[in-house]
Amino acid sequence: MKRVVLIVNPFATQVDDAAIAAVERALMRAAYVRTVKTERPRHAVELARGAGDADAVIVFSGDGGFNEVLNGVERNDLPLGFVPGGGTSVLPRTLGLPREPEEAAEQLADALIHDRVRQISTGRVNGRRFSFSAGIGLDAAAVRRIDERGRSADGKRPGDLAFVATFGRLVFERRARFDPVLEIAGFGRAAFVLVANVHPYSFLKALAIQVAPDAMFEEGLDFLAPRSLTPRTLAPLLYALATGKPARNALRGHDLDRIEVHCDLPLPLHADGEDLGDVTEAVFEAERKAVSVLV
Repeated sequence: MKRVVLIVNPFATQVDDAAIAAVERALMRAAYVRTVKTERPRHAVELARGAGDADAVIVFSGDGGFNEVLNGVERNDLPLGFVPGGGTSVLPRTLGLPREPEEAAEQLADALIHDRVRQISTGRVNGRRFSFSAGIGLDAAAVRRIDERGRSADGKRPGDLAFVATFGRLVFERRARFDPVLEIAGFGRAAFVLVANVHPYSFLKALAIQVAPDAMFEEGLDFLAPRSLTPRTLAPLLYALATGKPARNALRGHDLDRIEVHCDLPLPLHADGEDLGDVTEAVFEAERKAVSVLV
């Protein structure tokens, strides 16, 4: 039988001992399973690097853990599987996996048995790989605010409603006015930039955030960058993000290999919802067919 390393973030929203046992049972019909649990931030990077002799690596976590594993694997032919353990779990949802952990593990076990894999592209910004989204400015600032709230007593992160409230508070504090503060090389100036590796950009509960409806894992990077934001343009932008209609007063790019951004002042950067600190420059690059995933 195949050998699988199961990397588990025990602090993810949907992860507990019973869920771990259910995921292990589902996978064991296809492979020998060795389970390892993360103990600290960035630990999944180390665990993924140490799993190079396995036939596959399965991750039971939220998007932060998925991102760490993607930044730790050193073989592009090592199949990866993603079991949704977070509150949002964007990556497995965009890959078409069930939202229930045990059901997703069952599908991944079937993929292991039948060698069903898909080659997908990833993005990389300033050296950090990402799977579905990255951004500079407004959404990265919201990510940082959420992180500053910390975790609950059982280690869980705030959920989608907390993100909506945080985003609204940021907009209110600025009176919905965001002037151009960065330059996208070859495209022009903008207030902030959202970079998508796939559609949708993210989710709020069941609602897909439609930053770049044409983005897909088999192509390069897309971006949306509002030139500015005012009380008058806020509602049309939110409507565009909810419906996928083209946003007005915005720069766009599709299927790009490189997006170069220069900021007037240090601005927050995120990748897959992970705060990467403030930057004055960022280079987003497409890594085409970089990763093999079980589907």
